Amino acid sequence: MTDTTHTTGATGATGAVGAVPELQLDGLSKSYGDNLAVRSITASVPAHKITVIVGPSGCGKSTLLRMISGLDKPTSGSTAFKGTPVNGVPQGLAMVFQDYSRSLFPWMRVAKNIAFPIKDLPAEERDRRVRESIEAVGLAGKEHLYPWQMSGGMQQRVAIARALASQPELLLMDEPYASVDAQTRADLEDLLMTIQTNLGITVLVVTHDIDESVYLADQIVVLSKPPSVVAEVIDVGLERPRDHLKTKTSEEFIDIRARVTALLRPSATAEEIRNT
Repeated sequence: MTDTTHTTGATGATGAVGAVPELQLDGLSKSYGDNLAVRSITASVPAHKITVIVGPSGCGKSTLLRMISGLDKPTSGSTAFKGTPVNGVPQGLAMVFQDYSRSLFPWMRVAKNIAFPIKDLPAEERDRRVRESIEAVGLAGKEHLYPWQMSGGMQQRVAIARALASQPELLLMDEPYASVDAQTRADLEDLLMTIQTNLGITVLVVTHDIDESVYLADQIVVLSKPPSVVAEVIDVGLERPRDHLKTKTSEEFIDIRARVTALLRPSATAEEIRNT
């Protein structure tokens, strides 16, 4: 399948097309023995935008993210972050995992969990970053709680705050809202867009949720079924700030959603796509 680019007309936010790449993926492939999971992924992630990778279950989205982060080595191909090849976890990168319950230390209070990755910083700087990160995710006043005293959504906010405390230039998120309820997911999606706007960081999110991909993204990278390749890159020009009711009922949102659905479900009829 050949990589193509589909550009949706911008109606507010500047689209990703033409933006300076923060991350460049060049022919990334990954095999586990005879099993080819990811086949030659090539894509650019623009700086200061939210890019979402969406694909069917089992297409290697998490594997791709681990290669991008430097946690796993590709079988072939390469990744460059700000023009420098990725041969390990690069400086300026932070990652939020899907399973927040396993990524937080249950015996540490919120502030200690957030401070853990930056524990070697001078105390004054560390405390400032923790305080600012807590405020950024709306957890002021919850610093004294343990993770097990918090809801799933609040725990994921702690995980996001911990990532922000390292002041990343690139934030990777692996299915970050898959384990929370629908209302919490909506709130956390809005929180992410607010944080990205306020801090101007580059965000790369992996998801299998089509609505989430369209709602969050400035750019969507749609993957094929495994062994996955880039089926299409879609530039999303939906106006910001976005709203779950207004944005998701707009013609532009519905059109982009239908396009992504058609790529992921090529056998679906037009009416099925429209009503998904």
